[in-house]
Amino acid sequence: MEEVSKTVEKKSKNFIELKVEEDLAAGKNGKRVQTRFPPEPNGYLHIGHAKAIAIDFGIAQQYGGVCNLRMDDTNPQKEDTEYVEAIKKDIEWLGFKWGDILYASDYFQQLWDLAVALIKQGKAYVDEQSAEQIAAQKGTPTQAGIESPYRNRPIEESLRLFEEMNSGNIEPGRMVLRAKIDMASDNMHFRDPIMYRVLNIPHWRTGNKWNAYPMYDYTHGQCDYWEGVTHSICTLEFVPHRPLYDLFVDWAKQVAGDDQPLDDNRPRQYEFNKLNLTHILLSKRNLLVLVKEGIVNGWDDPRMPTICGYRRRGYSPEGILSFIDKIGYTTFDALNQMSLFESAVRDDLNKRALRVSAVVDPVKLVITNFPEGEVEVYDAVNNPENEADGTHQIEFSRELWIEREDFMEDAPKKFFRLGPGKEVRLKNSYIIRCPEENCCKKDENGNIVEIYAELIPDTKTGQANSDMKIKGKTIHWVSCNHCLEAEVRNYDRLWNVENPRDAVANYSKENGDIRGIDAMRPFLNPHSLEIKKAYVEKWCATRKTLDYLQFQRIGYYTVDYDSTPEHLVFNRTVTLKDSK
Repeated sequence: MEEVSKTVEKKSKNFIELKVEEDLAAGKNGKRVQTRFPPEPNGYLHIGHAKAIAIDFGIAQQYGGVCNLRMDDTNPQKEDTEYVEAIKKDIEWLGFKWGDILYASDYFQQLWDLAVALIKQGKAYVDEQSAEQIAAQKGTPTQAGIESPYRNRPIEESLRLFEEMNSGNIEPGRMVLRAKIDMASDNMHFRDPIMYRVLNIPHWRTGNKWNAYPMYDYTHGQCDYWEGVTHSICTLEFVPHRPLYDLFVDWAKQVAGDDQPLDDNRPRQYEFNKLNLTHILLSKRNLLVLVKEGIVNGWDDPRMPTICGYRRRGYSPEGILSFIDKIGYTTFDALNQMSLFESAVRDDLNKRALRVSAVVDPVKLVITNFPEGEVEVYDAVNNPENEADGTHQIEFSRELWIEREDFMEDAPKKFFRLGPGKEVRLKNSYIIRCPEENCCKKDENGNIVEIYAELIPDTKTGQANSDMKIKGKTIHWVSCNHCLEAEVRNYDRLWNVENPRDAVANYSKENGDIRGIDAMRPFLNPHSLEIKKAYVEKWCATRKTLDYLQFQRIGYYTVDYDSTPEHLVFNRTVTLKDSK
């Protein structure tokens, strides 16, 4: 027999990998690779951050470098240590390790000293105009801006006022520090951007030392430079910010007296497309509204697009990273179908989920020719994709729970499950046949409460009639006397529109600029959570929180944090097949 080739076609490299390799080949930054992941600790990370994590940490791993975790903590009014710990947990869960944990606040003194130096060089000034006046004077992309009346104030005066900004005596909004660049620049970010603003809020790390805080555009590049970052990988909205990023780095290098060639020893910013998915809304601001309004049960609600929400829902880190790898990194935005994400997770769970029997819409099946009180014990394969996962035992008895949809009294010809005169195989067990008449019992409301069938002898695997051919399908079951009651939470998409961001924005505009939950409510799926009582085999009680399970013929599930031995709770991750 001819040997099958094991050669696998190598996946082409993305443009960021090619850029990094060009820089290394040119000997830039001493042929080092150092990246950083810089989240703001003002909320929980969402699936969009997972794409950034994968490239920031992945590039460092691939090229023998290091990726630091740096918290962008320049907005103390919104930040909290709760978010810091959650960010660390999410990164570790995805399978990545950082070099150092750093904070933008580590550099507050350096940033302040640099700002003072730039004022002394005439490159920055204190502006006392209001935010509205500054915005109005910025001009438009086709019209030059107007210089501030404070732009050419004496350096000594700006130095004095800058110190005053941090005194705690200046009301927020009264003064800002602006870079003096070019109010006629084609790049709007060059029109004297704000470097510092007054907040008068204690910082959760630095206490009351600072009342004036640096802006992101001023902070980010310098932190990269001081840390030794070689590749600053950002999303596409930072493309127009890149010239300002480079200019501030140049200024920082000049003030520091760094005599290394600028082109060979500097952080390089490269931008990639954000992760956009149908049927989700990723803005932290909007996610916070959902949490505060009680639409979801916290940041880790399994309907939330947060990393912790997907973890609780039962998504695997490998499935998430596989999806990110499939969609790749480009320089143009795209809207990816949620079904593609679910498919990647489904493919991964198929390899790792343990198979169990569970009935989520139960009706009783009585095997009339099986002796009362007798029990048979079978070995059930835990995972047909991985023999090492072994087997566990499941009991079979006279009375079983089956899915209500697996029986139909007036069954059409092409219904291949139970019905009058129809045969099916019970998974791991016998072939059974319903009688032509009196095959079920109903309550006073006409609801079926019991189904009757007879087993066909010697039809178990390995027995004389095990290969008996029937038209019916194989259905699953649990023994009524050997199962446990469980709560099953079937989660669906939170939004009933493909693009909730645009839908909410348009609705808001059409209805008097309403905001928050009032603009969101018309597009929320009222059936995003369905809670059912189910029966599961006893072995399920041995599973740990967040174990990956496949409820056979139903879907993939995981054990929820709320689950206890006395009250089992399972979350549906995804259905077995795409039902959308």
